[in-house]
Amino acid sequence: MNPQITPLTPVVLPSKGPLLTRTGWSAFVIALIVVCAVAPVMNLWVPEGSAFHMSTYVVALLGKMMCYGILALAMDLIWGYTGILSLGHGVFFALGGYVMGMYLMRQIGRDGNYKTDLPDFMVFLDWKTLPWQWTFSDSFPATLLLIVAVPGLAAFIFGYFAFRSRIKGVYFSIITQAMTFAAMLLFFRNETGFGGNNGFTDFKRIFNIPIATPSMRMMLFVLTGLTLLGFFLFAKWLVGSKFGRVLQAIRDAETRVMFSGYNPIGYKLTIWVISAIMCGVAGALYVPQVGIINPGEMSPANSIEIAIWAAVGGRASLIGPIVGAFIVNGAKSWLTVAYPEFWLYFLGALFIAVTLFLPNGVVGLVNKYRKQGET
Repeated sequence: MNPQITPLTPVVLPSKGPLLTRTGWSAFVIALIVVCAVAPVMNLWVPEGSAFHMSTYVVALLGKMMCYGILALAMDLIWGYTGILSLGHGVFFALGGYVMGMYLMRQIGRDGNYKTDLPDFMVFLDWKTLPWQWTFSDSFPATLLLIVAVPGLAAFIFGYFAFRSRIKGVYFSIITQAMTFAAMLLFFRNETGFGGNNGFTDFKRIFNIPIATPSMRMMLFVLTGLTLLGFFLFAKWLVGSKFGRVLQAIRDAETRVMFSGYNPIGYKLTIWVISAIMCGVAGALYVPQVGIINPGEMSPANSIEIAIWAAVGGRASLIGPIVGAFIVNGAKSWLTVAYPEFWLYFLGALFIAVTLFLPNGVVGLVNKYRKQGET
């Protein structure tokens, strides 16, 4: 006698509550737009001595932090939503920065110290002509294309071989760190044509407008804020789509995704390239605001910091990594001036504390108290 087989009832897990309500998301978007729209007007009409006037230093600092926010958001897509920890995203950020830096160096023209169309460091090294990689550096449309294409192509080549080899986990993190270290050593060499250890600096103008003017700095600040907003909305749409749900399934159970008929390699490679392009755009916006790009931006320590921003703010939350980037870099700006010898100790202690006590980051802690308040 065969025992009666009762079909299993599927277990329905409670859905995770939204990070913010629709009103909350609207408030965030409106706040960012207001800041980007009101800040230029305030600086135009408010006198410099007023507390509401944003100094050039503050504008540059906030613009730099928003670039870091884009970086953290890119890390969240690949780590928080796909489960792939990259310790080499700094190389994509630097590649975008170098492409923009090459264009800005060509804009110096004959205003440089050597009165030639070649960048100063090439004249110093007795170069007679531009190397092949500088071919389109004097064209702004080509520069915009290369800002996307160079990091995207580098990410595609690396990711294609890494993901097809089924490298994952800590081994993937190690090879990404090796990748950025190798790229840093390559760019340190003078014969590569990228300025050696000094990199590019002393930028003069963009679109024949001096970069150092308050109006240009404010324009870059607003452009960076709008780019951050655009990437945030794109990421929110992406993770809410079927593609985003497959990414989260890969993060939680990649083997089950394969047995369900999906090929994880294509999904991981796509989000890897998208994340790298976001880093490249952030680097291109970063360079004219900071005024320098050198191989130090490719150091493994910088890539590790990007992961720390995402962890501090809260992975798989979109807004969390952006908040983490502002918190950590705000603390860095203060500590490196007040107590420079303690900054690295603070950064390490912060990461350990978040790992042990705040696994969901600052935003996760806020959500926890919010839910307790509702009950």
